[in-house]
Amino acid sequence: MDERVDYGLVTPDIFSHSATLIGHRGLGKGLVAGRLENTLPSFLAALDAGIDWVEVDVRRTADDQLFVAHDAALADGHFLSEITGVQASRYGVPRVQELLEALPPDAGVAFDVKSSLDDAGRSAASTTGAMLGRIGKASLGSRPTVALSFDPAALRHIRDQLPTMPLGLLTWLRFPVEQAVAAAAHLDVQLLAIHAGSLWPNTTTGPADLPSLPQVVTRVHQSNRQLVVWCPTEDQAKSLVAAEVDALVVDDVPFFVEALGSAKQAAAPAQRSVAR
Repeated sequence: MDERVDYGLVTPDIFSHSATLIGHRGLGKGLVAGRLENTLPSFLAALDAGIDWVEVDVRRTADDQLFVAHDAALADGHFLSEITGVQASRYGVPRVQELLEALPPDAGVAFDVKSSLDDAGRSAASTTGAMLGRIGKASLGSRPTVALSFDPAALRHIRDQLPTMPLGLLTWLRFPVEQAVAAAAHLDVQLLAIHAGSLWPNTTTGPADLPSLPQVVTRVHQSNRQLVVWCPTEDQAKSLVAAEVDALVVDDVPFFVEALGSAKQAAAPAQRSVAR
């Protein structure tokens, strides 16, 4: 007998309308419109392009400073975790605090917390996630935020420091979607952030093993979570808008703002099929 589960978590409206666009690393991965990813000009240009949220990668330095960087190593091979904050600034890597001070106070930030190898030897209160939680407690104010991570332990460490911070489980390319949905439903998180590559047939998962997109969206919403999909193609993004996913993390923000404008308008009259 299939009994309905009470998951015991009331999902806040982190994204107040479906298909909210989030700028991946700012304006987009790599170099977009002359702006390099994870730099202040890229984040500000993303907001100027007409979106309200940006995705920000968070890493730490050897002297326990938090910086905005996706890769563990810099272009010359030095690991960010092995240099000081002063040295990281000389490379042009922005501090998390610097970014928050530069963004408008109403700009939403989705932090992607990157646990470091050295976090394995630290106490829970000293990890990268815990550090972000303490910074958030001191400086986020009323800014819309969510902390995402591939590392479930990092989410717990953030929650220990800042219980009010909404959290989201990230899953990577070609991660089994059924496992992702089930895991998020039983973790103390408000979001599931799935790579678009998990939702369509791929080299790991064939069509016969994939639930339909409407089934995935319905099940996530029934578990009182919101669904974010990251790095979709244009065609995938239009399908996701029609399926009423809650947010999309996109590259090349100006392109997707223009491409999805009509799709979002067409989907707007539809009512969500699952009560929140």
